[in-house]
Amino acid sequence: MTQYAFVCLLLAAMAWGQAPNPTPTPAAPPPSAPANDAANPGQSKEAEAAKVPPDAPVVTINGLCDNPPADKTADTNCKTVISRAEFEKLVDNVQPNMPPRVRRQFATRYAMALVMAEKAHEMGLDQGPKFEDRMKLMRIQVLSQSFNQAVQEKAGQISDKDIEDYYHNNSAAYEEVDLQRILVPRSQTLPASKVKLSAAAEQKRRKDAEEVMQKEADKLHARAVAGESFSKLQDEAYQLAGTKTKAPSTKMGEVRRNGLPPAHVSVMELKTGEVSAVISDPGGYYIYKVGAKEVEPLDKVKEEIRGTLRSQRIQEQMQAVQQSATPTLDDNYFGAEPVQHGMPLPPPTGSPSPKPASPGPK
Repeated sequence: MTQYAFVCLLLAAMAWGQAPNPTPTPAAPPPSAPANDAANPGQSKEAEAAKVPPDAPVVTINGLCDNPPADKTADTNCKTVISRAEFEKLVDNVQPNMPPRVRRQFATRYAMALVMAEKAHEMGLDQGPKFEDRMKLMRIQVLSQSFNQAVQEKAGQISDKDIEDYYHNNSAAYEEVDLQRILVPRSQTLPASKVKLSAAAEQKRRKDAEEVMQKEADKLHARAVAGESFSKLQDEAYQLAGTKTKAPSTKMGEVRRNGLPPAHVSVMELKTGEVSAVISDPGGYYIYKVGAKEVEPLDKVKEEIRGTLRSQRIQEQMQAVQQSATPTLDDNYFGAEPVQHGMPLPPPTGSPSPKPASPGPK
């Protein structure tokens, strides 16, 4: 059945090979009492499967000959048998750690693929240039997936020293600061004019409304530096702006530097108790006050760093591969490359994941 298994492996690789490898999670602590099989059906199935001997048949296809006789008139009342060891080897090649419920679905599809592959062979569909071309494409796909898997496995080989070195070289990235923030809307919410205004008059009206809030931000900043309550100042800012929504909380909690917009990161350099200058951006005017500062311990961020290093190494390896050979496409044949609009760039995979700040208006 080697030829059938190979054909199905390629088909299965296309269907299952796209599934990302599950991210390892820390092992859960042992329960204080024996687990109930009804509450943990997955564990129960795995335990039962482990009792099946490696050479025991787990898939039997009646009517499909494992070794078809040369004489078509001979008795064809035969079957194909797949042992547990053979099936698990196939699964490991397609998707390691496949869940038990998915294995049953895969076994059914695999069996049907074997039957169809035999029928295709009888029809001579495995002959000719078209078949050979398709096999070449499948070989390329399997090899590219194997390369990707090898890169991921190698990138995951991270020592404790690698983690410690990264932590000490990037300790600022793991500093948490207890922040308070005042958000001053950029402009007042203006009621509809009772009379029709010219375009110039309407523009001046809006500009005046923006200047009111800009001056208010400076006044609130001075009062914040003097020690007034951030919550009180935040309420006053929203009242003057005429905003109907409730003023946001000024307490952001513990925030890392990459949990802030790039233009706001400078507040992380302030000392405890200091108030930032007014920071202006399209969302409004921002005033921060710095509270307690603390660098998270290595034990707390160890797995995060492991993931960061793994992502860095994968990205570096894939970039090196992409740069080693660059395809050039003929625009006369393919057409000019379309311009992408509004496509956000992904965050750099080499930087630590930001710790989300408390929700606030954008």
